[in-house]
Amino acid sequence: MFDVSNNAIKRIEEVSLKDNKKKFFRISVDGGGCQGFSYKFNFDENIRNDDKIFEFKNVKVLIDETSLNFIQGSKLDFVEDMIGSYFKITNPNANSTCGCGTSFSI
Repeated sequence: MFDVSNNAIKRIEEVSLKDNKKKFFRISVDGGGCQGFSYKFNFDENIRNDDKIFEFKNVKVLIDETSLNFIQGSKLDFVEDMIGSYFKITNPNANSTCGCGTSFSI
């Protein structure tokens, strides 16, 4: 349904250790961005009623049902390259993405 690379798991663990209150890594899809939809990543302390919980090693990823409809079958990765380091979603449902990979259309 949704996958997370070892690089992403490692980075989520590193960041979450800095603030012990933040337990969950949340992925959501918002309207906007240059392609129509954009990915949003943050840490959260709360699980909402419509969240699906995905567990990867010691990491719990939350995705609300609406967002999951857009990114089902995708994979989260953490990339470090010449332009910086960032989370990247490879989304088989996207028809097109922007150059930085944070925005997509369906």
